[in-house]
Amino acid sequence: MSVKKLMQKLFGGIDLTWPKLILFAIIAGVLTAVIAIIPALLYTSFHAITATFEVWILFGILIILNSKSNLDSALKCFVFFLISQPLVYLIQVPFSWQGWGLFQYYRYWFIWTVLCLPMGYIGYYMKQDKWWGYLILLPMIALTAGSYSTYFSDFQFYLPKYVLITLFCACAIILYPVLIFRNKKIRAAGAAVGTVIVIALTVIGLLNPPVYSTEIMGNNEEHPFDDSYTVSLAEAKYGDVSIYYDEALEDFMLHADFKRGGDTVLTMISPTGERTDYDLHIERDTYKVTKKARSWANAAAPLQIRTLQDAAS
Repeated sequence: MSVKKLMQKLFGGIDLTWPKLILFAIIAGVLTAVIAIIPALLYTSFHAITATFEVWILFGILIILNSKSNLDSALKCFVFFLISQPLVYLIQVPFSWQGWGLFQYYRYWFIWTVLCLPMGYIGYYMKQDKWWGYLILLPMIALTAGSYSTYFSDFQFYLPKYVLITLFCACAIILYPVLIFRNKKIRAAGAAVGTVIVIALTVIGLLNPPVYSTEIMGNNEEHPFDDSYTVSLAEAKYGDVSIYYDEALEDFMLHADFKRGGDTVLTMISPTGERTDYDLHIERDTYKVTKKARSWANAAAPLQIRTLQDAAS
């Protein structure tokens, strides 16, 4: 089957029966949960399906275009998300330290599940192939554009991670009108608008490269320092570090502006020339600092671990 025929099949050529819809919902829920469970996929394109809308928007569009009426579309969108979303959390329960507490995050998705009823009903009008059908599509494109902006920034920060989801969002913004509508004018206009959106967001992203600003550590008995110390990163591409005095805390802090994710070495040198090295691992919104051993007898010990993963779940 050619790509063109496959796209025509997916975007309106499937006999979407209720058993097929339920199976689709189960597969989507299980796959998403498995991705969320695997730690190695956390900071990758695959993890996007567990946190943001863009892939689920595609699922919703496919359901709408393969439904038989406005009511059929509304009910199938609602049931699809009513099955898939709780399943995502249910499967994760045995693997999460939060246990059943994970379902506190489902309230947000349940609101969107309820909204699937009017969205599915109204979305079905896109099948009438009228110019205002693109206006119905625009909110879905806007949500995908928001994801593109986020993931393009993440892509810049941690090359080549997030390249797949960034490309997916860009293609979706441009190609949805081409795949959904048959009217050539709507397809051309929609693709042109989508191209302008992608170019504009790309330029904005390039002009405003991502920076992760945080305090790495504070002055204490185990790791004393003040503004007479010098600090640096082994590779400048990862960002900048500096020591400053925090008036509120009345103490010195080590501040970092990270510009890339990866692994490097943080070095601190005292006024007397005593050098301390730390292994530094940087992610988009988390870091890990581990003090290097001074000799074979001193094992490296974790200094500080900070993560925002739980708050973002």
